[in-house]
Amino acid sequence: MLIQVCLFFYCKFLWRCLKFVMRKLTGRCELQRICYNTKPGASRTMKIETSLRDSKSKLLQTSVSVHPDAIEKTIDDIMELKKINPDINPQLGISLQACLLQIVGYRNLIADVEKLRRESYDSDNPQHEEMLLKLWKFLKPNTPLESRISKQWCEIGFQGDDPKTDFRGMGLLGLYNLQYFAERDAAAAQQVLSDSLHPKCRDITKEEISKFSKAEWEKKRMDKAIGYSFAIVGINITDLAYNLLVSGALKTHFYNIAPEAPTLSHFQQTFCYLMHEFHKFWIEEDPMDIMEFNRVREKFRKRIIKQLQNPDMALCPHFAASEGLINM
Repeated sequence: MLIQVCLFFYCKFLWRCLKFVMRKLTGRCELQRICYNTKPGASRTMKIETSLRDSKSKLLQTSVSVHPDAIEKTIDDIMELKKINPDINPQLGISLQACLLQIVGYRNLIADVEKLRRESYDSDNPQHEEMLLKLWKFLKPNTPLESRISKQWCEIGFQGDDPKTDFRGMGLLGLYNLQYFAERDAAAAQQVLSDSLHPKCRDITKEEISKFSKAEWEKKRMDKAIGYSFAIVGINITDLAYNLLVSGALKTHFYNIAPEAPTLSHFQQTFCYLMHEFHKFWIEEDPMDIMEFNRVREKFRKRIIKQLQNPDMALCPHFAASEGLINM
């Protein structure tokens, strides 16, 4: 343990020495080198974020958590601290502002999402009830809901006759995401719902057939494709999106597609994409039964995380529900 601590401080000392030498050789501080040598997007913003967070200066450390309205003044203070003339280096201030808007915006987005997740569904709240009824109308526009408490809710993937009990895990966040998907990308949402209720078997390749024993192949050939509960899976994918956000995995995506601060709409658009992609992945995996859901979900999660490790990755720049996004 002592050796690890000593090694940490030794590496930190070496890194500071290297930064000092680079500044003397190039005449530029680390922030300047990053902004001038790294293209806009996740690569630049994440390097700026690391540089600010790891700085020995209290001003730079706290700059990643300032109020959005204070970003402009914070940049002026940084330029003054680093003795950088804004008239000679006008682009630096612009680049730093774009990065800080994304960094601060990401932190605020986590807070907004967390607030929704912690708010329980309240059947006595007219706004909550209105959102739930809209979800039905968007998903089943030609089928009237006979009553608020009804077995009909199972038709869109809830577990019982009152959906409020299914929102306990993700709170209002699950309902917000489901309604957004059903409203903003209605055609896709209705198609995914239909497929989840009436799944179709995909074609099995010769390579896959060779992996089955004769008994397994006969069983597979006779089995029907396995569907899933649309609403419950939507709440589950909300949990996936939430954990990707909180862990920081979604920084790559948001820093590449949001030119300024990522917002709740960006998060919901990402949910739509994940919902759509999980549906395709479920069909490709062709599970034997619904008990394989956790295995398929975990495999899907690992695939998304692997994609997000690419600094140039933007999950859904051209997705139907994401028409307002800008791929930097």
